[in-house]
Amino acid sequence: MTFTVTSAQRDQGVTCLRLAGELDLSTAGGLTAEIDRLVADGHRELLLDLTELTFCDSTGIAAFVRGDNLVAADGGWLRLTGATGRVARVLQVTGLAEVLRHDTADPTRSVGS
Repeated sequence: MTFTVTSAQRDQGVTCLRLAGELDLSTAGGLTAEIDRLVADGHRELLLDLTELTFCDSTGIAAFVRGDNLVAADGGWLRLTGATGRVARVLQVTGLAEVLRHDTADPTRSVGS
């Protein structure tokens, strides 16, 4: 399955990135590039919607952590929402569910910092 990442501006200055497909060694560069582009454009509050993400390996986890570190350096945040199945399990096992405040609620709702 292919990996896609799309972004959209949301309420209160939050940018939502919707990830779909498999996030692994061959696709994580696309996510990293999109996060870098958004940060360069001044975006500091990123919500990653994982509802349609079907797989995530350690390279994907590293991309989440790198993105969080990047925005946090400028006072921002990166949060995860919508993970299910294997992806949710990986977030729980690695501890990122707590660190990045994973939320299983509907990612279309408004999010504040």
